[in-house]
Amino acid sequence: MNHAPTVDGTLEPDEIEHSMTRIAVASVIGTTVEWYDLFVFATASALVFNEVFFPGFVPLIGTLLAFGTFASAYLARIVGAALFGHFGDRLGRKSMLLVSLVIMGIATFCIGLLPEYASIGIWAPLLLLTLRIVQGLALGGEWGGAVLMAVEHAPANKRGLYGSWVQIGVPAGTLIANLVFLLCSAVLPNGALLAWGWRIPFLVSVLLVAVGLYVRLNTSETPAFRKIRDADAQVKVPLAELLGKHWKQMLLGGIATMSTGTSFRLIVAFGLTYGTQTLGFSRNAI
Repeated sequence: MNHAPTVDGTLEPDEIEHSMTRIAVASVIGTTVEWYDLFVFATASALVFNEVFFPGFVPLIGTLLAFGTFASAYLARIVGAALFGHFGDRLGRKSMLLVSLVIMGIATFCIGLLPEYASIGIWAPLLLLTLRIVQGLALGGEWGGAVLMAVEHAPANKRGLYGSWVQIGVPAGTLIANLVFLLCSAVLPNGALLAWGWRIPFLVSVLLVAVGLYVRLNTSETPAFRKIRDADAQVKVPLAELLGKHWKQMLLGGIATMSTGTSFRLIVAFGLTYGTQTLGFSRNAI
């Protein structure tokens, strides 16, 4: 099949479709990795972190502290979105997506290596909180950047279609994270899971990160950004431009997203704790 450009320099339809498929896959894989890392933490917060990093508190308080650490990433995510959005508009979408993926992967892997509270005391939860904030910063640059990568590559009449592919990564990453924890919980006795088994899902995330990096390294910068860069028309402070001209859309978008985001996190994070500690289900069943 011929994928060469036409005489006027444009791509053949089949080449455009092939390129968009590659971009869509790169967006989905990267977002899947990011949300796998995020919800491995959520699952661990619900099931083991109260005993591993907050053992000096009654179970309820320990669980609340674990969830507080989990929630810290969502504050960091706001900062990450502004930070990565700024440099994404100045330096390019592709480079920032690679940086966000690497940072998220390193933070998740390091969580799997953290000493427990019994070994280093208060430094254990403080290091956990720090790495969690780093995760949140990286995630702030991931989702929006992945959507931009897909939408800015897509034909004008298919932007909604290819932009929606990114969202597939959220349930995909959550499902994989829960399956990995389910496998560890099914194979290991409770003592082993608390002692070292909880580390496995964090450490194996490096494999997913490697796949995501490989795919994203083989994508190109978006035509929209290349056009602005070639014209030397980048805005110096993109966030100021956004807040000054589009603050209503940003505010409405944030409120609309909050409704689905809150319910989703209650189910996938708090639901694990409620099901095991209040309803009496086993870890595997819940």
